[in-house]
Amino acid sequence: MKLALAEVIATSFYSGYAPKAPGTAGALVGVLLVYLLHRFTYFTSFHVLGFVLLFLIPSVWATNVLIDALKTKDPQCVVVDEVLGQMLAFVGSGLDQPLTYLLAFGFFRLFDIYKPFPVRQFERLSGGWGVILDDLMAGLYSAAMLYILRNFLNLPL
Repeated sequence: MKLALAEVIATSFYSGYAPKAPGTAGALVGVLLVYLLHRFTYFTSFHVLGFVLLFLIPSVWATNVLIDALKTKDPQCVVVDEVLGQMLAFVGSGLDQPLTYLLAFGFFRLFDIYKPFPVRQFERLSGGWGVILDDLMAGLYSAAMLYILRNFLNLPL
């Protein structure tokens, strides 16, 4: 039962088993969650921050369970880190413009793949914290980029 629950959480309802690019699949789940939460429950970007914080500890737990079960440091099927990081990319943005979703996704994947300083350093932490915190940093970088584009360049985001 513990492993089954951890698998559902860590793979974000099995999206981590996508045959190609599971990280991208996880990020798309994050985009979809933000859109659905905003559209149907009127979440703002700061509600999204609360959602990420609420699910952080259960996500670390689930990731640790899968790391132990699969005997690997960062299992490819674990995508809850991408979901939370992608969701964090929306903090401080308006959620009504399609361009926001496109840029948030693009920036997050860019920072998640290339891991600028200190993203890669967080990856070195052990267990679930290392798996998740590097993606949260990529999400913070993405949120900063959207904030700059919205507030200094006056893009409608």
